[in-house]
Amino acid sequence: MKVHIPNSAFLGNIDPFLRGIDPNDPERLIITANKKWISIHPMALSMIASMGLTIDASKIECEKLEARSKHYLERMGLFKFLGVDSGIKITEHEPAGRFVPLTQIKDSDALTKFITEVTPLLHLEPKHAEPIRYIMSELIRNVLEHSLSVHGAIVSAQYHPKSNTIRIGIADTGVGIWKTINQSYNPKDDLEAIQLSLMPGVTGTTRKEGGTEFNAGAGLFFIKSIATVNSDFFVLYSGRGMYKLLKRKSERIKLHADPFMDRHSKKNDLPSWQGTVVGIDFSLNATKEFSSLLDMIRKTYTEAVKERKQARYRRPKFI
Repeated sequence: MKVHIPNSAFLGNIDPFLRGIDPNDPERLIITANKKWISIHPMALSMIASMGLTIDASKIECEKLEARSKHYLERMGLFKFLGVDSGIKITEHEPAGRFVPLTQIKDSDALTKFITEVTPLLHLEPKHAEPIRYIMSELIRNVLEHSLSVHGAIVSAQYHPKSNTIRIGIADTGVGIWKTINQSYNPKDDLEAIQLSLMPGVTGTTRKEGGTEFNAGAGLFFIKSIATVNSDFFVLYSGRGMYKLLKRKSERIKLHADPFMDRHSKKNDLPSWQGTVVGIDFSLNATKEFSSLLDMIRKTYTEAVKERKQARYRRPKFI
């Protein structure tokens, strides 16, 4: 495999980074980087770290980094994950810069510990801590329950003061969304599987509308809806498919059951990713209280599931 760390790869312009991944030769990983500057989203970092976990450290090649911003990769723990000596020396200190270094989570106990530590790492105010903990908990739990990845979830996050935004990236190298959804539905390709996974009440564990007591098909829909309300970017990438929620152009908020009705872009011809990747930006400037936000999303969820149930019962039955 080959991956290039560009000068810039955030959710708004993540497409060139994804297209630059070469999945061939899965027994090796070659990493190159921009010579002058590196500024990338935690989603990209989590992906590179996930790649490294599937390969013996002796088969990983990383060219010498020259960019002035190379210390960011060291602080985020990328080279520790890869088992590569970067040659970069930094002074260790408390992460007052408000970031979550690359962290591997393989079970529910590790998830509980991680969620407890997120608030002090990011120095979050109580009104911001609850939605961030919810987003991370739901995304990581999805990996633990559905991905079947032996490496679990790889998560990282970074606060950007200029935009007052928390950026989060979570990646796994599991079975991917298509295989999970295909247990109960028959998506024709990765993009349709992603579409289904974002719809309220749809889960790979059953065709029952609204899911089951243990899996209601709500997590990804809720998180996409939080991003919709805040007018933030949200990216879901699995197999060759990618869905990207774009920022709203109007002040009017409308939550859709079908993600393709939101302002978005989509791809179905990217290099195949063995597993699932999620990237989300969370603006701390949002004024809506989390409790009222969840009430709005739950209302949309309930109405969407009810409408699909009614539509199913209205279908003609032939004997």
